[in-house]
Amino acid sequence: MLRVGLVVNPDAGLGGKLGLKGSDGKADLARSLGADDRSGPRITTFLNYFSSLHKADLNDISWVTSKGRMGTTWIPNEIDIGSIKTVHESQGQTSFVDTKEAIRKVIDYGVDLIVYAGGDGTTRDIVAELDKLNNSKLPLIGVPTGVKMYSGSFAASPKAAAEVLSAWIRGDLLVASTEVLDLDEERYRNGEWIVRHYAEVNTPSSPRWMQGSKQRVEVSSEEEIIEGLAEHIKEILVKEDTMIIWGSGGTLQSIGEYIGFNLTTLGIDISLGKKLVGIDLDEQGILKHLNSHSGKITTLLSPMGGQGFLIGRGNLQLSHSVIRKVGIDNILGVVTPAKLLTVRRLRIETGDENLDSEFSSKKYMKVLQGYRTTRILPISID
Repeated sequence: MLRVGLVVNPDAGLGGKLGLKGSDGKADLARSLGADDRSGPRITTFLNYFSSLHKADLNDISWVTSKGRMGTTWIPNEIDIGSIKTVHESQGQTSFVDTKEAIRKVIDYGVDLIVYAGGDGTTRDIVAELDKLNNSKLPLIGVPTGVKMYSGSFAASPKAAAEVLSAWIRGDLLVASTEVLDLDEERYRNGEWIVRHYAEVNTPSSPRWMQGSKQRVEVSSEEEIIEGLAEHIKEILVKEDTMIIWGSGGTLQSIGEYIGFNLTTLGIDISLGKKLVGIDLDEQGILKHLNSHSGKITTLLSPMGGQGFLIGRGNLQLSHSVIRKVGIDNILGVVTPAKLLTVRRLRIETGDENLDSEFSSKKYMKVLQGYRTTRILPISID
């Protein structure tokens, strides 16, 4: 009998669309502002897809989990995934203490692998407990449900997580070590980008379905490239009737600085002509600006180094509602040559299957890589 642990952080990702840059300590605030559950529904998607994908030997799988919102609440009654064993129960609000307790109970019962839903903070909590229990070699598969996910233990999407688990059960994937990374969320909310390496963790190795860890690429000679990108955007896009939605990241912040915009490093900003009209906006703030504008719109996004995510990591404010309002043909990637060394494809995960399919049907997307210089990169929907 194969035992798979299943642990859900039900508060993960709540702050994303609200622009809170993480959910640590912000769950109550996020819910009071109308945030919808992200973690649980994505675990349900993962389980539904796994049930349809892995037809063989389901009777030989036992899911060891928590009763309530950290587990069983999100398991659909109508699907067959094997047997369910509850070893923990959660009630009301949960915290990292509950995550560690659930992991401890799952480990004590005995499992061969743990599937978890959360972000980098959840990963840190789980790894800390594994180390405490002298079980650091136990493989993990993360279903990405947080705001920021830089660690390499996450699959690219809930369905990708199901693909990884199914392949691992069949014996098609080996286990390899990957990095656990995280941001200091308080400093992150203040505009500081400080990523720390906390640990190594084992996970099934699949370049196709696992996202890999984020890489920060720095090349000292790229100042001229940034200046060229800024000149191109200023000449072509900064027009009185054109609204620009600026994505997060250091590349776009540096470009904005050359043009004369004081952009936030980690938020979503909007300019209209030569004026910055929206700073660090949440989903509703972006939609408000879009609904009041009748001219041209361009969204500038820079992919995440190493992982290649253009949408779905660190910019959840760009919800499927926002993207549909903008139009996928009005999204332009911006990437420096140094980042191109680690980004071979543009990964998209909007959280909306129909919208993901529209991106997939495009197959390729144009990215700006220098002054009047573009290239085409393939789109990947995992």
